Amino acid sequence: MSVAFPGHPLGSGLTPDAAKELGLRAGTPVGTSLIDAHAGGVGVMESVAVPDPEAQEYDKEAICHCLVLVCGTSTCHMAVSCSKLFIPGVWGPFWSAMVPEYWLTEGGQSATGALLDYIIENHVASPRLANRAASQNISVFELLNKILESMVQDLNSPFLAALTEDIHVLPDFHGNRSPIADPKAKGVVCGLTLDTSEKQLALLYLATVQGIAYGTRHIVEHCNAHGHRIDTLLACGGLSKNPLFLQEHADIVGCSIVLPRESESVLLGAAILGAVASKKYSSLSDAMKALNAAGQAPLVLVIHPAKDLKVKKYHDAKYRIFRELYEQQLSHRSIMAQALA
Repeated sequence: MSVAFPGHPLGSGLTPDAAKELGLRAGTPVGTSLIDAHAGGVGVMESVAVPDPEAQEYDKEAICHCLVLVCGTSTCHMAVSCSKLFIPGVWGPFWSAMVPEYWLTEGGQSATGALLDYIIENHVASPRLANRAASQNISVFELLNKILESMVQDLNSPFLAALTEDIHVLPDFHGNRSPIADPKAKGVVCGLTLDTSEKQLALLYLATVQGIAYGTRHIVEHCNAHGHRIDTLLACGGLSKNPLFLQEHADIVGCSIVLPRESESVLLGAAILGAVASKKYSSLSDAMKALNAAGQAPLVLVIHPAKDLKVKKYHDAKYRIFRELYEQQLSHRSIMAQALA
């Protein structure tokens, strides 16, 4: 038995029966497929903001410095390496599972977009907020971002992230997939009051976005401690359209985030597989280099971490609390287990 690389043409293409059902020609090339998140990786992994004009040849290890975030209902964190790296709590390494002739490491968060929806929709102010957003013809997320910006001015906050100094969220509402790999982990919200206003919901939303970003930081630090050299994030998926989500991730992880020109990177990855299967390109690597690209001006290409050292100091402190929330949960779990023993 042999395992085909992604995009490798299979058999003689579509059979007559399959072609008839799909309305396509018999023999249409069929490439080895990928799961959706891995297709997103293929569609974005070679999206570099500024290629090095002095490079004489392709640097095979360049993409090994990137972590792809396919962020939607959940988030997949995918990195590749030239050597196999075994990382506790993170899936892999998988040979040629996404990009041929590279080892794939895959982390993830089981609930990200789903968690934000849960936090917003279960707050008493949610119906009022939804009506206001609809009346302005904007999304709830855009309205929440506007509320936070106005609060920075009203409260004379030094920067937007500082609004959540009293609210901390551990986002493991659906367990922790990476890097702790604890399906029993639970979500934690620290700092609740009796406030039921839209502003309080905005703060809870921001703290949840930050909690998700601290989870990504934990994954990046853990992978780098076990041999990876991640210094750049590549983001695609629904959450990558939210500027607050992106900026908080850049500030918290301490890495620049590159956005691809094609926002539907999963679809592009699937198209690349087809292009390789039909011999339009000789290899998946060649197709990725030809069809992946960073966004072009006037759109934002790269989101950089804030230069203000106070922002880093603030997030370092909140990240410490983030890590402690899980350790406290383990302690509480042990106390209750002993009580029931």
